[in-house]
Amino acid sequence: MGRNELLNDRSFFLLLIGRTAAMLGFAFGPVALAFGILALPWGDDQHLSVVLFFQVMPQVLLILFGGVIADCYPRARVLQLGMFTMGLGWVTIGVLIWSESSAIAPICAAASITGIAGAVLYPAFTGIIPEIVPADKLQQGNSWLQMASAAARLFGLVAAGAAVVFLGSGWAVITTGLLYLCSATLVCFLPVNKPQPSSSPNLFTQLKEGWKEFSSRQWLWVVVLQYAFVVMMLNASHGVLGPVLAKEELGGPVAWTAILTGEALGAGVGVIISLRWMPKHPIFVGTLVTLTAGVPALLLGLSVPVPFVVLAAVAMGFGFEFFTVLWMTTMQLEVPPEVLSRVAAYDAFGSLVLGPLGLLIAAPMSELFGIHLAMGLSGLVVIAVTLGALCFPEVRHLQSRPKPPPSD
Repeated sequence: MGRNELLNDRSFFLLLIGRTAAMLGFAFGPVALAFGILALPWGDDQHLSVVLFFQVMPQVLLILFGGVIADCYPRARVLQLGMFTMGLGWVTIGVLIWSESSAIAPICAAASITGIAGAVLYPAFTGIIPEIVPADKLQQGNSWLQMASAAARLFGLVAAGAAVVFLGSGWAVITTGLLYLCSATLVCFLPVNKPQPSSSPNLFTQLKEGWKEFSSRQWLWVVVLQYAFVVMMLNASHGVLGPVLAKEELGGPVAWTAILTGEALGAGVGVIISLRWMPKHPIFVGTLVTLTAGVPALLLGLSVPVPFVVLAAVAMGFGFEFFTVLWMTTMQLEVPPEVLSRVAAYDAFGSLVLGPLGLLIAAPMSELFGIHLAMGLSGLVVIAVTLGALCFPEVRHLQSRPKPPPSD
């Protein structure tokens, strides 16, 4: 199955289009939500932090159980339910912002619904790819999925910025929900594969099995620990501090959308390269290029002009997307398929566990240090923890597994 044949495969094409629709929504959501909250009569950086906290926290708390669900039930059905629930949550948030809700509680409740849905989506999506893509084409499949996602984010960010300016953030958030509902419809047509029978019906035994597979691989838990701090700082800098700085000093959503668009452009470059090149040491190379993730926040903290921040965002997008393809392919090849969703859940849990803290400390950091120093510190922490991860032997030395020959 060559690259074109992979695209001609019906099941993969459905997964590709469904994932792309969801990523369009993923791009619309953060921009519209951030400026929607800030535009409300009571909206400020602290209220934005609270809403984002209620969106992220359920995902962190429930994602391990989401991994068990994705290993025990047909992953296509789990994806469908997760996308449908995500869509309803975003539509509700959009309606509340459009109506200029006078209370934060209903928005937080709707945001929690999207977090609950997100708890099953990543483990199910990671696990379903090897069910659809042959083992010798996993990197190509992951590259195509990430390439479509990067294109969707690029278009979505530009469209989201325009929608916020010309239609209002409420309608932009509603569009996010409609895109997830479209994705849920497409996922309905994926083949339903029955999971392998579980060795134990006990929930905690299954979590223990997943933990054993996760903790036995140094490269896996070290990079996940690194990303816990990376995500925490990015949540602070990109989720709260960046939009506030853009509103106060850079002219509003247009400048911030330009920075995010640069990130999406870089992501496209990253997946194009990943389509052709699998490094001998994929985790080392992938971790090395994520050093770029701290640069945009550092430049914003130094009041560097926006065009240079956009260029740094291009490098950041390249690093993240190239890493993502290498990371997913390595995990799918190294981890047994019957526990893959649970290991992916531990991956996501570890990466996200400090994320809510980043949202909560953003406003106090801004008040204590000033918004520029807070942004700069966020970038420095990202760079420091990434250098720390590179000190571990398995991160540097794990070699890519040779591709198995196509089955007859």
